[in-house]
Amino acid sequence: MMLYLSRIHFPVTTLGPDHRVGIWFQGCSIRCKGCVSADTWGTGKGGVSVDEMMNTISPWLQEAEGITISGGEPFDQPEALIDLLKQIRSKTSIDILVYSGHPFEKIAPIVQNCQGTIDALISDPYEENTSQTVALRGSDNQRLHCLTPLGETRFRPFDRVLKSSDKTFDMMFDEAGVIWLAGIPRRDDMRRLKTILAKEGHLAVTTQDERSVRGKIDDTSCP
Repeated sequence: MMLYLSRIHFPVTTLGPDHRVGIWFQGCSIRCKGCVSADTWGTGKGGVSVDEMMNTISPWLQEAEGITISGGEPFDQPEALIDLLKQIRSKTSIDILVYSGHPFEKIAPIVQNCQGTIDALISDPYEENTSQTVALRGSDNQRLHCLTPLGETRFRPFDRVLKSSDKTFDMMFDEAGVIWLAGIPRRDDMRRLKTILAKEGHLAVTTQDERSVRGKIDDTSCP
């Protein structure tokens, strides 16, 4: 089974509890305004077999305490997602969290076909003008679904408002020396980051969708 993949990383600490394997699918049909990962929208890129990807992440599964699958949009590749979930579950019993920008009602038949391999799901599109006060969500309209007893135990504690202690980003470097961030930024964090770095003589290019830049950003405060 072929899967279109944006990136994988371990450890990720911002998208669920503890140290997690992060898997980002490539390709998104939803394309929410203001999305910070517009680089994951394009389809037909990053093709890899599920077997090959399992060979890559299997050593991490010995240390990981959870897995987060995001994107892009995982449910735009339902057959590959189901195959991946089944293979992961055959190797580990740690929790699996999946993010989707689709309403739960739309993807419910696919979730059912996943046969209990998804422990928790966060659904619904990111809304650029909706408040950001809830843990693990980019906007407050997004819903947390605890689908198994393990999901209930691991993720129900995150059905709460954000705390000042909640970590926003993991910073990572790829083989080419490119820096990228994993996590859920607060609104306009990426634009403020670009402005702050520019003041120090650095050029930062982000992948945030800029279709509806709102007003003048306060460039005097750090994110």
